[in-house]
Amino acid sequence: MTDNMTPVDWAKRPLQKYADFSGRAPRPEYWWYTLAVIVLGIIVSTIESTLGLPRLYLTYGPLSLLLMLALIAPGLAVTVRRLHDTGRSGWWILVALVPYAAMMVAAGGAVASGSMGALAGAGLLTIVALCGAIALLIFMILPGTARDNRYGPSPYGIAAPAE
Repeated sequence: MTDNMTPVDWAKRPLQKYADFSGRAPRPEYWWYTLAVIVLGIIVSTIESTLGLPRLYLTYGPLSLLLMLALIAPGLAVTVRRLHDTGRSGWWILVALVPYAAMMVAAGGAVASGSMGALAGAGLLTIVALCGAIALLIFMILPGTARDNRYGPSPYGIAAPAE
């Protein structure tokens, strides 16, 4: 089934499975979707700049925030399924997500208050978030388990040996 899929098919698949946090996602599904999101983000940001739309939160304008909101569920779902493909629990996503969310809140507060202490706290959270993002990136790059694992059948067409 997955042998004849185009990059566009791979990129659309997480949108079709936006609420499916079970099973496995092979590397092409995750990485083509990620590339499509990056390209969309650049396009939306360019449109915002061209139209002179205001930045509502840090560097994000209204269209960027709408795009992020629309893509959060499929992004989380495909990341959890990708973690499952490597044999890891989907909870590993919190390694990057929790520090990033805390950093975004702290950065917004630091910018609003102008406090040096708040800026230092946001800086520390940025370092922690970066470390979590690097760990998650490594997990996303690693190959999936070739055979069936506890999260489902192999998306690579290699069945578990009969016992």
